[in-house]
Amino acid sequence: QVQLIESGGGSVQAGGSLRLSCAASGLTFRSYAMGWFRQAPGKERELVAVINWSADSTDYADSVKGRFTVSRGNAKNTVYLQMNSLKPEDTAVYYCAAAKDTYRLRTGASGYWGQGTQVTVSS
Repeated sequence: QVQLIESGGGSVQAGGSLRLSCAASGLTFRSYAMGWFRQAPGKERELVAVINWSADSTDYADSVKGRFTVSRGNAKNTVYLQMNSLKPEDTAVYYCAAAKDTYRLRTGASGYWGQGTQVTVSS
């Protein structure tokens, strides 16, 4: 059974930082591209960041470029999202997802999803 478990969410003031983690089990982690998505109340889910299986290719939504960094530790079956200079508009539930390649992540054809972790940024 595949499980993706996010952690690290919380409440922070604008300008602060958080580091999200997503621990994966039940799949061959190094064979999967990983992504972070977010969904704010009343808004559609959006892709935040993706990283390929070997961590030599990453991509970000324009709204987070220069502030967020995605990374992974294949030995620990974990993907991370370092979020700096947080803004109130970053408030959302953040989900991690796994797919066979970054194309499937970008097109929403992700195979597996975590349960989400809430990030709240106050002004």
